[in-house]
Amino acid sequence: MFAPLQNDTFLRACLRQATDYTPVWLMRQAGRYLPEYRASRAKAGSFMGLATSPDYATEVTLQPLERYPLDAAILFSDILTVPDAMGLGLSFALGEGPRFATPVRDEAAVAKLEVPDMEKLRYVFDAVTSIRKALNGRVPLIGFSGSPWTLACYMVEGAGSDDYRLVKTMLYQRPDLMHKMLAINADAVAAYLNAQIEAGAQAVMIFDSWGGVLADAAFQTFSLAYTQRVLSQLKRSHEGVVIPRLVFTKGGGLWLEQMAGLDCEVLGLDWTVNLGQARARVGDRMALQGNLDPNVLFANPAQIEQEVAKVLESFGTPHADTRSSGPTHIFNLGHGISQHTPPESVEVLVRAVHAYSRRMRTGTPH
Repeated sequence: MFAPLQNDTFLRACLRQATDYTPVWLMRQAGRYLPEYRASRAKAGSFMGLATSPDYATEVTLQPLERYPLDAAILFSDILTVPDAMGLGLSFALGEGPRFATPVRDEAAVAKLEVPDMEKLRYVFDAVTSIRKALNGRVPLIGFSGSPWTLACYMVEGAGSDDYRLVKTMLYQRPDLMHKMLAINADAVAAYLNAQIEAGAQAVMIFDSWGGVLADAAFQTFSLAYTQRVLSQLKRSHEGVVIPRLVFTKGGGLWLEQMAGLDCEVLGLDWTVNLGQARARVGDRMALQGNLDPNVLFANPAQIEQEVAKVLESFGTPHADTRSSGPTHIFNLGHGISQHTPPESVEVLVRAVHAYSRRMRTGTPH
């Protein structure tokens, strides 16, 4: 049904296999910094108009790959499709973030929650299949979801938040309600990601965007445990091919040792973490992904190249033995790309990652 994969560097790095260079893709690589994305969004009429149309989702997913030699595509969608399918009424006002018409703030609202019928998310799975066909084997396609805790933040707050007061009030005052919501979210996320895998996703990523706002102990109890609940239900392979699972917790650097116990192949790191130290703390259990500060992309080309080299050097000597698995790195930003980023800066970044990491493997980095 799908063309054979021509560039599997990203997937090999996920599985801790030696690669000729360090693969690179960027969180939010299909997005507002690209003029062609803004044109597509104007045609679609709204963000949800883009995200709910398989044709538009395919178009914008492929836009960055037309410009840059990236090593993976990521599904164009939003982390809040799952709570939207639960009936919370998602909307996006221009210039504002997402908003839910009916937030989940009391016992009655939690009691109504259930794992949604995946048919309500058919537009996402159709987009996955459409993108995978359009890629024609160029690079692998990553599917994704928000983590159970991150979804709960939006579901309770009703929108983004500065202080997470409402969701943390529920967490401390009614932990029973929070656990019930997180269990439903975890089972919904697992079903959602498995359906993306069946539709053609070749790797899946869990974005725990707000895990880092939790106190120690609360993170382990209310975020990490439910991310693991998702991972334990995910397909490890599809049609005989391994499907790598990636987890990214923004602000999760404090808990790397515990996150190293997750049943996944790749840990994503934000820009506050030293990659070399992370490699020592995580050990040989998983590949690492990250972690350039997205604001580096506002510097001049020579400075971008220097910062790329620093990240690659921070991870250290790449694994080179093709007969065994070992420490591998996937280059990414430490969070999503800013909408104000000059598109030409991304070109500099991607080419610098490929060139410098090739030189590191041949012993001539400078």
